[in-house]
Amino acid sequence: MKTDSIFYRLFLEIPGVYFQLIGKSPTLANSYKFRSVEIKQTAFRLDGVLVPNIQSPDTPIHFAEVQMQKDEAFYRRFFGEIFLYLSQYEEAKYWQALVVFRNRNIEPKDTQPYQALLNSSNVTVVYLEDLGEEAYDNLGLGIVKLIVEDEAKAVQQAKMLSAKATTELAQEAEQQKVLELVKTVILYKFQNLGPEEVIEMLGMEDFKKSRLYQGIKQEGREEGRQEGTLLTKLRVVPMFLELGLTIEEIAQRLDLTVEQVQQASQSQSN
Repeated sequence: MKTDSIFYRLFLEIPGVYFQLIGKSPTLANSYKFRSVEIKQTAFRLDGVLVPNIQSPDTPIHFAEVQMQKDEAFYRRFFGEIFLYLSQYEEAKYWQALVVFRNRNIEPKDTQPYQALLNSSNVTVVYLEDLGEEAYDNLGLGIVKLIVEDEAKAVQQAKMLSAKATTELAQEAEQQKVLELVKTVILYKFQNLGPEEVIEMLGMEDFKKSRLYQGIKQEGREEGRQEGTLLTKLRVVPMFLELGLTIEEIAQRLDLTVEQVQQASQSQSN
């Protein structure tokens, strides 16, 4: 399951989750803006950087990286990216980093070159396997745990998070952010399901009233059966893009070519 885009959206939409994972107040997110940063003249890209809105000695820059698969070169690359960033952005004086591993088994074994950094207060390492059921008491942490939840429990917990968002978040825009993140996680976990099946599974019937969903259904009714199947798939592309899937992932899910998905994406933009 590819989760980089999910975590990027999660930190972007609910940046307080980052600070909760390092044991600090989520209100600190109000002082930061989240972005993905490409380091010049290299192939490195930092998945998540929280940059202070106002530079001061008390507001360090934060780097976040999520690792879900085994990679013995991870620490070498991650710390290399951080120090390249510091060399190119002179305004960054203080920094902290968060590393999120799916479990302890995928953490690199050879940490000796970076042990001083890992032992310092600059770096926090979190293992998702350590998140207990209490994580679901918080919407942001609950979505993080949902990513690594067993499929047998995932749907039930997703429904719970959806209901929690509806009852606890007063603003509809905030509710939709959480609901879309929950739907995205379920789509990733159940690759054989389409968006309509996920909506029904999670009981998100209100989504069927949206203009996007109605447009998809209308196209399916108006076109012939064979041609309509292709057009319906192409009309689903914007939904998957909104949920954070890549062009390649959408092509694989819908049994389309990358070129078809790109054309559908460009048509939607136009």
